[in-house]
Amino acid sequence: MDGATVIVFDKSLKKILLVKRRDVPIWVLPGGGIEEGETPLRTAVRETKEESGFTVKIIRQVAKYTHKDGKKRNYLFEARVASGRATLSRESKAVEFFDIDNLPELRHPLISEWLADLQKKSPKIITREIQGVTVKQALGQIHKHPLLVIRFLLTKMGIRINT
Repeated sequence: MDGATVIVFDKSLKKILLVKRRDVPIWVLPGGGIEEGETPLRTAVRETKEESGFTVKIIRQVAKYTHKDGKKRNYLFEARVASGRATLSRESKAVEFFDIDNLPELRHPLISEWLADLQKKSPKIITREIQGVTVKQALGQIHKHPLLVIRFLLTKMGIRINT
């Protein structure tokens, strides 16, 4: 399934919105799967609202990534908060803004890569191949975060544990 991911800045433009997932409790950017008949932009706005409680204004599309398997695409957007307040959902157990230079350790491994693409300020949409988190990469972290790796592997098998 194709997806949309959003880098949401606060009013100071120094902090970004991260959501701590319930199924695999790491910090991620808001985003999710594109539903049938939905545009990537609409998905970005909907998923951010659902996961965080914030309504956002999309500033621009930053990138269109194709996964190495060639079957999935992910669209990356830059946005600003338009309204709302941090609200937890069935998918999120925490919603916070973090200083862009001081992000939490337990975060999605591609956030830094996506931020680097955003900071290029390219006038064109970046299009390139991207590697998602692999089972091999997850297993490499088992000594540091065994429970997170187990939960990640379970979600890959379609088993979600929401706490």
